[in-house]
Amino acid sequence: MIVLLSARPGTLESTMTEDLSPAERYAAARRRAAEQATALASFREMYDFGLDPFQIEACQALEAGKGVLVAAPTGSGKTIVGEFAVHLALQQGKKCFYTTPIKALSNQKYADLCRRYGTEKVGLLTGDNSVNSDAPVVVMTTEVLRNMLYAGSQTLLGLGYVVMDEVHYLSDRFRGAVWEEVIIHLPDSVTLISLSATVSNAEEFGDWLDTVRGDTEVIVSEHRPVPLFQHVLAGRRMYDLFEEGEGRKRAVNPDLTRMARMEASRPSYQDRRRGRSMRDADRERERRQRSRVWTPSRPEVIERLDAEGLLPAITFIFSRAACEAAVQQCLYAGLRLNDEEAREQVRSLVEERTASIPAEDLHVLGYYEWLEGLERGIAAHHAGMLPTFKEVVEELFVRGLVKAVFATETLALGINMPARSVVLEKLVKWNGEQHADITPGEFTQLTGRAGRRGIDVEGHAVVLWQRGMNPEHLAGLAGTRTYPLRSSFKPSYNMAVNLVEQFGRHRSRELLETSFAQFQADKSVVGISRQVQRNEEGLEGYKASMTCHLGDFEEYARLRRELKDRENEIARQGAAQRRAEAAVALEKLKPGDVIHVPTGKYAGLALVLDPGLPAGRSNGHRGFEHHDGPRPLVLTAVPKSFNPRSPQSRRDLASALRTKAGHIPAERHRKRRSQAADDREIARLRTALRAHPCHGCNDREDHARWAERYHRLLRDTSQLERRIEGRTNTIARTFDRIVALLTEMDYLRADEVTEHGKRLARLYGELDLLASECLREGVWEGLAPAELAACVSALVFESRVADDAMAPKLPSGKAKAALGEMVRIWGRLDALEEEFRITQTEGVGQREPDLGFAWAAYMWASGKGLDEVLREAEMPAGDFVRWCKQVIDVLGQIAAAAPQGSSVVKNARKAVDLLLRGVVAYSSVG
Repeated sequence: MIVLLSARPGTLESTMTEDLSPAERYAAARRRAAEQATALASFREMYDFGLDPFQIEACQALEAGKGVLVAAPTGSGKTIVGEFAVHLALQQGKKCFYTTPIKALSNQKYADLCRRYGTEKVGLLTGDNSVNSDAPVVVMTTEVLRNMLYAGSQTLLGLGYVVMDEVHYLSDRFRGAVWEEVIIHLPDSVTLISLSATVSNAEEFGDWLDTVRGDTEVIVSEHRPVPLFQHVLAGRRMYDLFEEGEGRKRAVNPDLTRMARMEASRPSYQDRRRGRSMRDADRERERRQRSRVWTPSRPEVIERLDAEGLLPAITFIFSRAACEAAVQQCLYAGLRLNDEEAREQVRSLVEERTASIPAEDLHVLGYYEWLEGLERGIAAHHAGMLPTFKEVVEELFVRGLVKAVFATETLALGINMPARSVVLEKLVKWNGEQHADITPGEFTQLTGRAGRRGIDVEGHAVVLWQRGMNPEHLAGLAGTRTYPLRSSFKPSYNMAVNLVEQFGRHRSRELLETSFAQFQADKSVVGISRQVQRNEEGLEGYKASMTCHLGDFEEYARLRRELKDRENEIARQGAAQRRAEAAVALEKLKPGDVIHVPTGKYAGLALVLDPGLPAGRSNGHRGFEHHDGPRPLVLTAVPKSFNPRSPQSRRDLASALRTKAGHIPAERHRKRRSQAADDREIARLRTALRAHPCHGCNDREDHARWAERYHRLLRDTSQLERRIEGRTNTIARTFDRIVALLTEMDYLRADEVTEHGKRLARLYGELDLLASECLREGVWEGLAPAELAACVSALVFESRVADDAMAPKLPSGKAKAALGEMVRIWGRLDALEEEFRITQTEGVGQREPDLGFAWAAYMWASGKGLDEVLREAEMPAGDFVRWCKQVIDVLGQIAAAAPQGSSVVKNARKAVDLLLRGVVAYSSVG
């Protein structure tokens, strides 16, 4: 079918239309008219470029009233679908919430939508910003929407569409549960638009969305609008990772394979020291090889990319300090990527964006060094930077005024900052526990930034050559375009009380069983269930084959099995007893003892040279001496000069042994009476077996073989059923344990949420129950605002250095006592969680409060200067601001949850005002 959107005279379309019959022309005109009347037609006119097929397909599904899941590569333009949902909401007089995983992305999307629809129609809600929250279109972080749903906010009235950008975040082990909570609890009347990176199980995720949200269209596109080329930079040369060629699986560049092989065969320093006589020809060959292959320095990489026309570029380095060091290295090398005009533009924009920051703070923040790098077109980008500084870097990069950015992987998480090239220094990163290879999913996410749509014809991903690099491994990373979406959903204390308050325990349990986590767990047992079904069919067949006309052969087989099991048990006991007796006898041996070996290759007399016992041990216990008593015959004629290592000495001794002891007759081994002969249970089973009717069946042994097969298959089937039981209802069982603990602590009474529970329902965070208990026990009563800020910091802060041996500095007085009380309460909760089998390994339990930020929060809330606070905290400005904002967020929750009349309410609000100053108060929305 040919769809013609326009047919102007003299165009190809009009010529094709003229070739159609009158009926076909009429049908084409009807289709054009219908398409022009759609919301999609008016939406397309807002853009100066055409939409891709996957975008059109998703928008058409949305306009037809369906939910959509769009999975497409980074930079492919899937946010167009989200913007169409905004367009539909405004056209229909409904609200649209656009959710993002991080505040920076929310700020960016807010600015984009304001430019398109105007500030009066667009609002912003993040943890620390609220702008025009009653607007028909509101951009927010996913946590804000989750909190709205639990609170039953009036803002939800009239909500028609929710866009969940970067929905693959639900795999995040710390925050992923929030996405599932929102998807499950959104009203049925809301249409959900899920935008995801390319994942390999999009259809599975779509099936789940279809189950919990209704009709959902899954649109998957693996096409990159800007093709990506993979390279390896080694020394002065840039190699293509893959050989050119089409119509077959791409092969790794043989030059890289050869280079890796030569490097692997090159002798190491130790090898060269061992082989000092290396020939001159070998030495010259190695020198030439080394001159071609080395890891280029960071300035060399940027210069090479600049010479190749591959800037702007983002170099991913998995270390904040290394990002800053990279900028300094480029400055010291004299790199200048901007001309004078660009330098002036940079200085003008930077001064405008930082005008509100006091001069003394700019000096502390390293402003002048940062500005020098920006003027040269070079910058760092990482979470340790002040948010304002990061946003300036992003804006300058998009404008083309910064051409080389050294960034940590956080830049790849959704920020719209595409480049022509992406450079990866290494394929290994620290994951918090160890140095591990980056995954195909991480590689795809990082390199997905390469290639700017509408600007670049092609994008380039460059990996720096490192000693020991395996080109095949790199090709595997580059060739695996997708990664699976795995749920990280776990119920929490806050979630439990909110659910019970809204739906009751039974309905809450049913809701949790609709989670994606349970959906995946249930799907994983489908194969096992099928095997169980096949086994059950086999059991029916075996049962028929062992049927006996004389009686119940299943009962007879059970008696035979019990008899066999009892005989085996008696045999094992006898063998164990004999081994124990032998061990006791052997432990009594000493060098010089003569023993008789009754059977085996070495049967006959033997002289003990070494009993084999560890020094100072006898009978398996340290400190006991050998017992005196009856011992085997001892040959006393062992000469003092005997050497047990000498074969000749051993032969001479053996000859003497035979001469002096050979006449002694060996004691005959008498077979003991079997214990089974005297066992009453065996006698009873044998009698019952002989008396059974089936014992006289002519086909008894044939039936017995079928019965044995039946028993083995029944045992295997039972094991499979236990595996299924372990995987099904896992979320609901965890919920049951949480509810039991909350009931024990009087947060819940059956389906009733107590006053304590209602307080817990307003506290969101990893340590929600600890915060609630502190309010309950009045731990924070009477604290000054700065002291309260120090205590609350322990609920949110997590040190980047695990198991730090240095005890953190703490404020003295009431704050120190309150922090100690918080740790004591946590210890009580930890013991209670262990009693109810709630563990942190399941992602549910309360971690120990971290006191590492208490002193910094106290100083800042006490009015100390930025220079002093950062010096004391030994923390980058960006981290300091981020933790302060998280403390402010929790202080706001505590102010809302604390009992009315409590001093905590007033002091929490005062603490927010004290923290929200200087660098912490600089709004990231301009």
